[in-house]
Amino acid sequence: MIDPKLLDLLVCPLTKAKLTYNESTNELWSEEAGLAYAVRDGIPVMVVAEARELSESEKASLGD
Repeated sequence: MIDPKLLDLLVCPLTKAKLTYNESTNELWSEEAGLAYAVRDGIPVMVVAEARELSESEKASLGD
């Protein structure tokens, strides 16, 4: 789980867009960049080179 106050402050380092926390994968998702940033031990890893690309189904779920 990530602190909601922290989530309000964090943005995608690539696009500067808001992030969405995905509890099932424990990642922060950037819809604009199509990237997922891992959260390890409660600390977001906001490094573009370490982010993974969202699948098409994951991208589609962001619009729901």
